[in-house]
Amino acid sequence: MNNTGAIQMIGTQRSGSNLLRLLLNQYSQIAAPHPPHMLQRFLPLLPIYGKLEEPSNMACLIDDVCTLVELNPVPWGGVVFDRPKIQENCRIPHLTEVFRVVYEEMAISQGASHWLCKSMANVHYSDLMEANGIHPLYLFLYRDGRDVACSFRKAIVGEKHPYHIARQWKADQEACLALKAKIAPSRFFELSYEALLQNPETEMKRFSSALDIAYDSAIFDYYQSEESRNTSTAGKMWENVARPIFSNSKKYLKELTGEEILIFETVAGDTLEKLGYKLDFPEESKRKVFSATEIEAFEQENSMLKAQANQQADPEGMKLRKPQDDLITSIKKRLAV
Repeated sequence: MNNTGAIQMIGTQRSGSNLLRLLLNQYSQIAAPHPPHMLQRFLPLLPIYGKLEEPSNMACLIDDVCTLVELNPVPWGGVVFDRPKIQENCRIPHLTEVFRVVYEEMAISQGASHWLCKSMANVHYSDLMEANGIHPLYLFLYRDGRDVACSFRKAIVGEKHPYHIARQWKADQEACLALKAKIAPSRFFELSYEALLQNPETEMKRFSSALDIAYDSAIFDYYQSEESRNTSTAGKMWENVARPIFSNSKKYLKELTGEEILIFETVAGDTLEKLGYKLDFPEESKRKVFSATEIEAFEQENSMLKAQANQQADPEGMKLRKPQDDLITSIKKRLAV
């Protein structure tokens, strides 16, 4: 058994998480691969595998998880998964153990002392992780939700209407804040995307100190790394990571209408304020109540916008993601059999 440390990034996608991952991946002590979202994808599928106490069922799950990683649109270079060895290193028969051991194998292959998982939705599985013996440093990266809404509208993934984006963003941030309240301060690190853009050296020194590793200014050459090139070419969603850090905040003031900003603040204004963001409609958003008719109209528009996003998706990016989607589809078919 090894002693690699775990770092779990939490928050909401489209918050600068790939930028931060690539910065941290520049440290020789941290292995931060592009995430295949193991827990999010496989937890709903666990009934298909039967009792994992049965070695053959556990072996099947391990093989599927490793295959998912091997099909990742951004490759996990330098690691070869020895399925029997992974099973031998699992302390308990559970998906969370497969998750832990696979990430540790990646760290070992790179000679790193820590691994980082960028599956930010794992905040919703933190109780399960903790109960099963995974006690990471939680890295809470947050961004003004109104800018997150602008980013999601351009991405193939996620919700598209500000009402729906606000609901998801609020749920994620509140889950992170709830986790903060019950985790030792030494295991919870908060970082705003805006602070990272404005004072990158200060923020990275602060994180390095929290992790007790030496700060290295060379991390800011991340955009010249092979990992950055592989990420940027895997889809238009990530093309900005091939550039140095640049200002990317307050975009919502130009890209959202006043009505859309009000919708977001009505849903998530209290959470925005908890994180230190000022509201543009502080009084009106607190009085506003959406009718059932308005919410139904939001639902219809959201569905339409998501359909349009799928039609306009980057063909190359879709091609790279298809093998993983096909794998999950094939696993689901086992249930019918």
